[in-house]
Amino acid sequence: MAEPGARRGGAVPADPRGVLRKGRAFLDLFWDIAKPEQDVRLEATENLLRHLRDGGEDEELKYALKRLVEGLGATREAARPGFSLALAQVLQAFEEIPLCSVLEQIKEKHNLEKVKKKLVRNAAFGNFFGVMALFQSGRLVKDQKALLESIQLLQQLAHHQTHLRDLPRKTLVDILSEVPETVFEEVLFGILQADLTSAFKSPENLHLLLVGMQKFPGVLKPKKLKKLFGSPTIVNEENIPRLVELLESAAKSEKKDKKLPSVGLDLLQVSLKEGAFELFWNEAVENGLFNEKSGPVGYMCYRLLGSALPLLSLDQLQMVLKGRVMQHYGEHVVTTQLPDRFKFAPEMEAYVDKFLTSCDDPERQLAVMIGFSTLTNQGYPVVPSVWRVVRHLQPVALQKYVEWLKDMFLKPDLDCCLDFSTNRQKQNQENKNIAQHKIARLRKWIIHRLMSIVESPVKKEESLVMDISRFCFFHAFFETKKKTSQIPETNALISEPLDEQAHSLAANYFFGLLQTLNTLTVLGDTTEAAALREKHIHGVTADGKLWIFHLVEYASELLSSEKYVKAVKPFTKEQRDAWERTLQSVKNLQKKKSKSDSAKHFAFQQLLLLMAIHLFKNPSETMDLLSDLLNCTERAFSKEPKKKKTENTEPEWVEVIVEILLSLLAQPSLLIRRISNSVFGRICPNLTKKGLQLILDVLDPYQDQDEESAVVVVEESEKKIKSAQDTDDDESEDSSDDGDTEEENDSEDEKNEEVDEDFRSQLINVLQAGNALGEDDSDEELDDEAMMALDKNISALFAEQQKRIQAKKDEKDRIRKEKILRRDFKIKVLDLVEVFLSKQPENPLVFDIIEPLLQVIEQCMSSDADKQEVDFLQKTAHIFTNSLCRAKQYCKRVDVLQDDLHTFVERLVKKACKHTDSSVALYYFSASLYLLKVLRGNVSDKSPAPPVPPSKKQTNTIPQACQLLSTGCLDVERVTLIYQQALTQFLSKRNSALTSSMFLDLFTRFPIMCKPLIDILVKSITAGAREHQQAQACLLLQKVLPLRELKLSTTKEEWEELIRESISQVTESLKVADKLRVKAEKEKVARSLELLNFLLKTVTQQKLHVELMELDKVLVALSQQEGIGKSARLDSLYWNVMRWLNYTKPKKEKTANKPVQEAEPLKRKKKGFLPETKKRKNRKKAVRENGAAPVASEDGDSAAPEEQPLGTETPEQKDNRLPGSKKHRKKNRGVRENGVAVEGSGNGAVNGGDAVAEKKRKKKRNRKRKGDVGNEAEQIPAAKKAKGDVNQETQQKQGKAKKKRKEKKSAVLQE
Repeated sequence: MAEPGARRGGAVPADPRGVLRKGRAFLDLFWDIAKPEQDVRLEATENLLRHLRDGGEDEELKYALKRLVEGLGATREAARPGFSLALAQVLQAFEEIPLCSVLEQIKEKHNLEKVKKKLVRNAAFGNFFGVMALFQSGRLVKDQKALLESIQLLQQLAHHQTHLRDLPRKTLVDILSEVPETVFEEVLFGILQADLTSAFKSPENLHLLLVGMQKFPGVLKPKKLKKLFGSPTIVNEENIPRLVELLESAAKSEKKDKKLPSVGLDLLQVSLKEGAFELFWNEAVENGLFNEKSGPVGYMCYRLLGSALPLLSLDQLQMVLKGRVMQHYGEHVVTTQLPDRFKFAPEMEAYVDKFLTSCDDPERQLAVMIGFSTLTNQGYPVVPSVWRVVRHLQPVALQKYVEWLKDMFLKPDLDCCLDFSTNRQKQNQENKNIAQHKIARLRKWIIHRLMSIVESPVKKEESLVMDISRFCFFHAFFETKKKTSQIPETNALISEPLDEQAHSLAANYFFGLLQTLNTLTVLGDTTEAAALREKHIHGVTADGKLWIFHLVEYASELLSSEKYVKAVKPFTKEQRDAWERTLQSVKNLQKKKSKSDSAKHFAFQQLLLLMAIHLFKNPSETMDLLSDLLNCTERAFSKEPKKKKTENTEPEWVEVIVEILLSLLAQPSLLIRRISNSVFGRICPNLTKKGLQLILDVLDPYQDQDEESAVVVVEESEKKIKSAQDTDDDESEDSSDDGDTEEENDSEDEKNEEVDEDFRSQLINVLQAGNALGEDDSDEELDDEAMMALDKNISALFAEQQKRIQAKKDEKDRIRKEKILRRDFKIKVLDLVEVFLSKQPENPLVFDIIEPLLQVIEQCMSSDADKQEVDFLQKTAHIFTNSLCRAKQYCKRVDVLQDDLHTFVERLVKKACKHTDSSVALYYFSASLYLLKVLRGNVSDKSPAPPVPPSKKQTNTIPQACQLLSTGCLDVERVTLIYQQALTQFLSKRNSALTSSMFLDLFTRFPIMCKPLIDILVKSITAGAREHQQAQACLLLQKVLPLRELKLSTTKEEWEELIRESISQVTESLKVADKLRVKAEKEKVARSLELLNFLLKTVTQQKLHVELMELDKVLVALSQQEGIGKSARLDSLYWNVMRWLNYTKPKKEKTANKPVQEAEPLKRKKKGFLPETKKRKNRKKAVRENGAAPVASEDGDSAAPEEQPLGTETPEQKDNRLPGSKKHRKKNRGVRENGVAVEGSGNGAVNGGDAVAEKKRKKKRNRKRKGDVGNEAEQIPAAKKAKGDVNQETQQKQGKAKKKRKEKKSAVLQE
């Protein structure tokens, strides 16, 4: 490129004024570069480059360089990097600009030696950001001279650590990493030799040396290193102490940043390169850094461990994961469970996650997983059992990890674990078997770890999931007697046998695993698996069979292999027969596959398999349900013809299934709950009215006493679960919370406990029997034996009383728990109702659900508002509103039910009218609208007389008219009568639970109801019970009249008569409008005006013949009311209506502008200060200059009225209500000072001499008052006086302004 001067045809002398004259656009770019918003800075930099490239001149380029160099040392922190980036971009774009000249300009502008002391910080940053700009331009490495000078400048800046800290050293390292090896050897090595020689004196110099060794191994060879500091290697026994000191210093410097110091990672890499990693880790890290118990140093060691994982070999990983750093990390994780402690576990998880993602070696992945899994606290691993890093394991590593977990479960090897105990655990250790305790804790973690692997999104095969499931099931319910190749689980013998608690724990986790399998997506890469995944089918294998079916087959195999295995709880003969019958029924169902009953077959299979697998957990409770289910299955799929129903016939199979499902829902198991919902959804099409009634009886609030049996089942099952999972943390927290609440309840019961009169009489009898009441006058005291007998009787009495009190508390607690369990059971049963409504919305049985749900809502609204009750109410209301009333599909076969549904509508509307709570009445009213939708949507067999068809023109303009006005099975006359009564009650009764939104919903959803009900609305404009009801009638009429369906259903004459009658009623209503003081009256007038606005608009646009003279008079009279003008809303509505009657709103007259003196009030005077105009010499001077008395005005009032003497004001003047008051005088002070008479002042004219004399007396009084204030000011402390002196200049200015005003006033008086 050409030189800068030659680009524009020769060098031109700098002309900064010429640049400045060209406009602000170019200069504003530099202001935008300094702004704190990063987007603005970047945009300004791009615009500057574009301007300089496209049409910039040499003067502009030089000016830009000058401004950018000056901005490098800006005071604002955000401006410095902005100018640095802009300078770098300019240097990159214009390569003809020499870097050395720019660097000299930077040094000259930000000279550290010549700058003032308070600007040293800005100068240091200016030099630093200047070097950064040169480096970021990408040209520094190519220009050796500029590179050399930049390195020297950075070395100088390194001494200003108070301002720049380690920024120059970090920049030096960054530049060094970009420099070629030849340039480093020829140019930089000589300059940096001193820094390299002193590498062990500071972490920055050591970091510089380590970067040079890794970047330039050909230059910094061992021989040269030996010449520099005496040793050919960095990591050796001699240098370990100094390295430890430097690492400690670096760790403390990075304390706030919470990151690994760069020197630590580079030292780790150099130790690996030199083959001295073991020496570095053992001596420098574990035996060196951990000797100083410092938080930042410990965290640096943890970060070194995480960062070293990708760099180490398999042997080195195993060594590191068994060292002191790992043990200290485990102690940190266990001891920092409190929320206010710093936790390093998430950061370590990120390190491991990154390692597993980038590592392709399964052996190294496995080593890291095993290393962290064997870091245990009294047998329990520190990492969580649901550790998410497992998702990055390769299939081979995952398979080996699962095998290792299974082996550790069978043969716990505590010696291979890096186990530790906290100080508190060591103090609390008792004489219990510690080894057995550790083994139990380790097995609990392993079984949960296996279960979480199935849940994790890691890529896995069906064989692995089945292997884990078989392992969990086998060790939950079976034990090995003898090895066999047919059962792989028997090949590995257990070193430590599982006790009953371990079996129970494994069983609970197994049923949790069943829940996971029930929702598991189809695994595998086959086409069959992909097809099932597209259908969103869960809980099956690739062959379409249920996971639970495979496990039942495996259980059957174990039961038939009694020679090799034995059950923990062997089956009885009845249980074994039930098991065999269940398997046979499942096989028969699989053979009888049919497309029509596929859902029914699948539901019975799923339920049978669930009951079969539950035989291992609760055999006694499951037997009755299983036998009923087997009998029901035989009846459901039998080919015998159905017999006619008699009174003694057995219930339908679907009713038995419903009873079984209700019994299952009483158990606290999420698996059972979901399977029950799934099964019920598949048998919904076969549900009968009795089966549905069984579900609704549970929700009936008046049949709670019949649910005690279900409650007992829940209590027993909950006790068993709590006994099996007593070590679970979550349940222990819940139990502690329950304990706290129980203690609070006990204390409340003790406070509220009433005195028992029976106990008092018994106590008195005991005391009388022992002569302890002192009723006798004898002074004889009781002997020791009598006292002992009395104490014994009293203690026995109090013990009995305490038992009675405790029995009452237990009874209350039992009732409370039963209520909670019953409510929880009802919430579960609501799931079945929701499933039925979503699966069978067209079933006529839906109508039987409406009233039970309404009863539940009504009962919950009137009961206690505890959290569980609120949840129950919200769920019921959600189901009723969304799944029932708003359902898009509904029953299409209601010909037989027409009369019943109409009666049902009438009953619902009457209940809504009689109710006192509007929220409950809304649900009843919504239910009636749902029934109207059903009736209207069905086509009746009878052919009722169709409504009057619209004209051809209307039919062409609105093709949907017939559909909107169709009635279906709806008896319009009957329904009209129902809603007429409801609407009449709403508008005629003062307190009604009905609301306008209900009827508005009725009109909008069913426009056919508008015409029969609109007459009531029109009449209620004046006949409403109160103003509120009249306003609601206007509102409803305003919303109904614009409906196009209403106009379609009326003739032209009827429509005109309707508009005429509406206007007449509104006119009559506005006639009786009072002064609009009450809110209800204002609301009524507002609604009337809104309705009138629509009516008059309709009359005008449709050119209807309506007489408006009476309305005109009423509206004109209405404008005289006080409330119309005061309310902005009413005023706006009023003139919107008057606009249709050709009236225009009068414009308000603008008030005259106030004088300037009044707009600018005087500032408050300083106490004790005498203005210039008040001084005696100036006052006399003003009088001599003016010498004229004030002249009376034309009205006879004085131009400057005199003030009344103190104490002669009237009461009104004291209250600031009359013009003579002080407030009024202050308000009109500006007017009086200008010599203009005050209108309506009421004061007579005064002659000029009296006015002057009175003014003198007034000033004399003011002078005395000011003098008193001044004397008080002399007693003010010195600080306040100083403040007065500071403001003296301002006060003098105010005095001059007063003097000018006084002179003006005197001139006016002279005239």
